[in-house]
Amino acid sequence: MSDENEYTPPKVWTWESESGGKFASINRPVAGATHDKTLPIGEHAFQLYSLATPNGQKATIMFEELLELGLTGADYDAYLINIGDGDQFGSDFVDINPNSKIPALMDHSTTPPTRIFESGSILQYLAEKFDVLIPKDLKAKTQCRNWLFWQMGSAPYLGGGFGHFYSYAPSKMQYPIDRFTMETKRQLDVLNRHLSENEYMAGDEYSIADIAIWPWYGSLVLGALYDAAEFLDVASYTHVVRWATQVSERPAVKRGRRVNRTWGPEEEQMAERHKGSDFK
Repeated sequence: MSDENEYTPPKVWTWESESGGKFASINRPVAGATHDKTLPIGEHAFQLYSLATPNGQKATIMFEELLELGLTGADYDAYLINIGDGDQFGSDFVDINPNSKIPALMDHSTTPPTRIFESGSILQYLAEKFDVLIPKDLKAKTQCRNWLFWQMGSAPYLGGGFGHFYSYAPSKMQYPIDRFTMETKRQLDVLNRHLSENEYMAGDEYSIADIAIWPWYGSLVLGALYDAAEFLDVASYTHVVRWATQVSERPAVKRGRRVNRTWGPEEEQMAERHKGSDFK
């Protein structure tokens, strides 16, 4: 007997209305700018346009780690892109990232300026430009990149899959929640097994792999993402919790996760960042 609510796909899908749920108003099946909007440019070579989602935190944590190392050339301006208002579809932003996703970065120290989009690409660009936070040894560097690309491929199942259906969908549906919960727990087990034998993702050395993975999986097990820690029994992934706690205590991580944040406790918010003293 078929479910009376079962969906039968049409021969050709057409976009007729918003699908419902949080962020539905900004989803659309076409690319490109929807309006003209000039982005501000601050005084530093690096201009970041972002929001403190997990992907956005990767870039700001990276910049703060570079500054923590004393690399003053990595100073940056961070401007807020409010994805709820559709800022990512403005003309200047789309010129930087035709995919209309945060974060997007411009490096004005080059002629012409270099545009960098996709959070993993931003991490690799900055690591190579400043020659830090990526291992020098080829084997360790490959390990680092293995895990960086693991995160880029895996996190959509956590965010667009589990996070969407568990937290943002207009109604709770068991099948997709079960499906993506299973995959999320499998990924946590992958991390747990690896971190049982390694202090950090690339071994003994903190790297861009940790910076990429922590805002998603570290925040998840520490209870800051989707409020799903109990549901996922994250306490059972003891090595992930150990690693996540260790990374969360880094001063640069504490600063970076605040940049372009406009929600939560007021002391954790910072809509824009232009200089180190902004944190005071």
